[in-house]
Amino acid sequence: MSPASISEPEKGRTESTSISTSPSLSASPDTPSDNDKDIDPSFEKRVMRKVDFWLVGFYSLVYVFRVIDSSNYANAAIINLEAGNGIKAELGFTPSQWSWSQSIFSYSYMLFEPTNTILLKKFRPSLWMFILILSWGVSATCSGAVQNFQGMMCVRFAIGLAEAGFYPSVLYHMAFWYKPSEMPWRIALFYSVGQLSSAISGLLAYAISFMNHLGGLSGWRWLFILEGLPAIIFAFVALFSVPDYPETAKMLTPEEREYLSNRLAKTAPSGRDHNWSWVAVKELMRSPTVYTFSVYWIGHGIGGFGVNYALPTVIYELGFTTTANSQLMNIPPYVACFLFLNTVGHCLQKKWIRPWTTAVAIESTIIICYILLITVPTPVVKYLVLIVATACAGSAYPVIWPERIRALEGTVAAGVGIGLTNAMAQFSGVAGPHVYNTRFGPTYRVSYIVCLSFLLFAISGILVSWVLIRRRDRRAADGSRDGEGLTEEASQKA
Repeated sequence: MSPASISEPEKGRTESTSISTSPSLSASPDTPSDNDKDIDPSFEKRVMRKVDFWLVGFYSLVYVFRVIDSSNYANAAIINLEAGNGIKAELGFTPSQWSWSQSIFSYSYMLFEPTNTILLKKFRPSLWMFILILSWGVSATCSGAVQNFQGMMCVRFAIGLAEAGFYPSVLYHMAFWYKPSEMPWRIALFYSVGQLSSAISGLLAYAISFMNHLGGLSGWRWLFILEGLPAIIFAFVALFSVPDYPETAKMLTPEEREYLSNRLAKTAPSGRDHNWSWVAVKELMRSPTVYTFSVYWIGHGIGGFGVNYALPTVIYELGFTTTANSQLMNIPPYVACFLFLNTVGHCLQKKWIRPWTTAVAIESTIIICYILLITVPTPVVKYLVLIVATACAGSAYPVIWPERIRALEGTVAAGVGIGLTNAMAQFSGVAGPHVYNTRFGPTYRVSYIVCLSFLLFAISGILVSWVLIRRRDRRAADGSRDGEGLTEEASQKA
């Protein structure tokens, strides 16, 4: 929208002589544009509440069941184990086969996550989300019918293929609607609800374990069937209700659509841009931050998240609980993550803490936890340390995601960059089941040492990324000041 003189104020705006376009992304992304200065706060709050309902509220609800469908495989490892018809015994899995059936899920993530995200340019978000959610819901329920190792490998690969696009696509979709400064607490809330769902998964596994032999089906089969069904329902809700872009959202009035369409930076993804650009991809791959952020995502994925793939087993092998109660003991680590991440997200939103230093502090805390897990023999202390480590591990990525997204310019670069970055986290699913193979139990000292090493790797990645982003911001700020000086000089000459 070009500047234009108006005689009456627009709905939701105070009186103004002109309406300016949104500024491009700069070193100060929180600086309000002229548009923002003229907005009635009650109007803005009402509009953003509508957006939050779907992009934060609905997606968070779907993410609960997405994470449940992913984490229930770890819960299935010990469900009804003492009854003799657990999943490993019934399907005849060796320890190696079990590890491979876990990690195959992440191979499909790594292969399809980058390309899945950019398909939001080919399909409108509501349609693409329908395809993803329906596909993983159907695949997850089919897990309950598997009869052998080969069948489980196929189903797990299919679930990973379907789920691969969801999380980065949500972040990408948010980038069409929110400023970088508005994203920290929204990403934190979205992600923390997903972590809380891991606790819900443990509770559901505990309840479903009592359905063992009901209808002639084992408890682990009921687990897969019942936890996959909600996704099928949510898929149709997404198809008919999720708003695609600010320019086309039916839930908004024309004034609200105009406001949302012109409030973001020029470099932000736009629903108007449907063209593929290889130039943008080449520029993205030339950026050193692609590789430094990848180092961080890989290092934290294996070092921080690795234990999540075996947490029920690790807790069970501490030796002070039964398999049923062990499912319940999986709840506190994820509840702690939910509380911690929302606290951190609130502090980031208020600018009481900074994302980079917070990320380094989180990684350092996990390192201390692993040192305690290696050296302290007491099971109760180990369990408490696992709670802290899990809470920190689940909070690291959301802290940095807004900075990662802010470093991506344009629709194509944002789509590929978000998918590529998140794909790096899937190394945790490839390596985690093998690092935490049961042959390293019950102490898992070797596993903790390996993970500790990767966390040092992660800290180096985040520190280098920090330096690169600061340099870029300073150059952008200097260029902005130079541009303002030239404009002022030209106006004086005129």
